[in-house]
Amino acid sequence: MNETDLISSAQNGQVRAFNELVRTYQSLVYNVAYRILGEGEAAADVTQEAFFSAYRAIGDFRGGSFKAWLLRIVTNSAYDHLRRKKRRPQTSLEELLEEEGEAHEILPDPGVGPEAQAMQKELGRIIQRGIDALPEEQKIMVILSDVQGLSYEEIADITGTNLGTVKSRLSRARGRLREYLTSQQELLPAQYRLKKNQIEGRV
Repeated sequence: MNETDLISSAQNGQVRAFNELVRTYQSLVYNVAYRILGEGEAAADVTQEAFFSAYRAIGDFRGGSFKAWLLRIVTNSAYDHLRRKKRRPQTSLEELLEEEGEAHEILPDPGVGPEAQAMQKELGRIIQRGIDALPEEQKIMVILSDVQGLSYEEIADITGTNLGTVKSRLSRARGRLREYLTSQQELLPAQYRLKKNQIEGRV
């Protein structure tokens, strides 16, 4: 059954068809939530919440890109989670340390040696901290474009903005990231220490 048929069946109440759509998109949805939130457990919760919301609202889907529709839901859910979290102060130093420890974990590549894995992991943590420091409207642009590889048109659809806005926000976000990485040169693994005008191609 192709995606259009699965969506139609799900709209007619067939849970099995919706579950197939979940299997197709669950990794993408989780990865977007994780990049926004920087915390595995929260990303899993938001992913589940997004799919529940999608299931309840699928009858309102009127065609177009289902992926964009779904990512719009998870993006909104993730930012709602962040806003709720900001209103709730952390309860303990232990909780803060636990979040810092798990926030930027990267799955190891079995084809890469331990030393290279450690360097990639550290680079990933530094880049993710730079992404986390971006304003919300720029952060999602970088996540969708440079992390997930979506087109400007898809990002415009997901975020409900026009192409010009997508391009300008993404340009500003990349500029901020370049400045951040330049300021972190001493913390970067030696092989990644680049001059400012070289960093853009690595972000």
